[in-house]
Amino acid sequence: MKIDLRSDTVTKPTEEMLRAMAGAEVGDDVYREDPTVNRLEAIAAEILGKEAALFVTSGTQGNQVAVLTHCVNGDEIIAEADSHIFYYEGGAMSALAGVQTRTLVGERGALRAEDVERAIRGNNIHFPRTKLICLENTHNRAGGAVISVAQMKRVYDIAQKHRIPVHLDGARLFNAAVAQDVAVSELSAFADTVQICLSKGLSAPVGSILAGDRAFIEEARWWRKKLGGGLRQAGYLAAPGIIALTQMTERLAEDHERAQQLAKGLRQLSLQVEQVDTNIVLVNTDSIGQTAVAFLERLEEKGVLAVDFDEYVIRFTTHRHITDPCIKNVVEAVEELLNTF
Repeated sequence: MKIDLRSDTVTKPTEEMLRAMAGAEVGDDVYREDPTVNRLEAIAAEILGKEAALFVTSGTQGNQVAVLTHCVNGDEIIAEADSHIFYYEGGAMSALAGVQTRTLVGERGALRAEDVERAIRGNNIHFPRTKLICLENTHNRAGGAVISVAQMKRVYDIAQKHRIPVHLDGARLFNAAVAQDVAVSELSAFADTVQICLSKGLSAPVGSILAGDRAFIEEARWWRKKLGGGLRQAGYLAAPGIIALTQMTERLAEDHERAQQLAKGLRQLSLQVEQVDTNIVLVNTDSIGQTAVAFLERLEEKGVLAVDFDEYVIRFTTHRHITDPCIKNVVEAVEELLNTF
């Protein structure tokens, strides 16, 4: 059996989740008659400290519904240069919302408040209007980097000053909360809207949540329908999401600990490993003269899966199915491989 460290999206639902799916009480969610979806949305809104929430099919759909709800064609959005919403969502912001993106290079994924303020457009007919600031926490391409409460507050304060809303791509927001030992609501407090994934480290099979004030979510529901996200007996999918939110968040600390173990083991092999905050480990292969793709092909032969993040960067992601023996086996496999170069 292969040890799969490609992503925490490969997690399978727990036995309790499967039982909850089989026994879920359902109805037509487009008519708002699915009691399990309604319960999931209410729980999510309370945990995130928002008035209302909306169950969406994926993190990308949640982010794009947020952009469509916040903006109109021709507006401009400020986002970090390597943010998921800009880098990994198929150009959806321009294709669907017709908005322009202004990217800023952050510090390990965190936007500097002073850079954000300089990037906000003035009142000039030559310029697009800055209508949204997007943050990502944890930041995927920065190696699962945590954006602190203080960093988020500084950007939010600038946004408030200029009356511009903030959207938080919190696909792994619970990882950020656990790593900082704070309630997730302390992070979501510094965003007007927030998207969280249920299907990554929280192990639900499908879905994400978009949360905000009640008027925003009503408008977002309309956009979700336009994007084909109006589901019928969706309670079968919402049921494991409830378990994800109420039972699976604290265990993320185990994933973080195993990521640290992996990083330590790889550093002892003289590999260059980036700072590890949560469950993502970035390893540079330039020093051993191997591209990430070439190294991964050889590593897969030894039963270990990971992904290339750049020409010489590999991403390993820990999750519920990765145990201490898995970490030991991965380090041993990498050591064996290095000895062949």
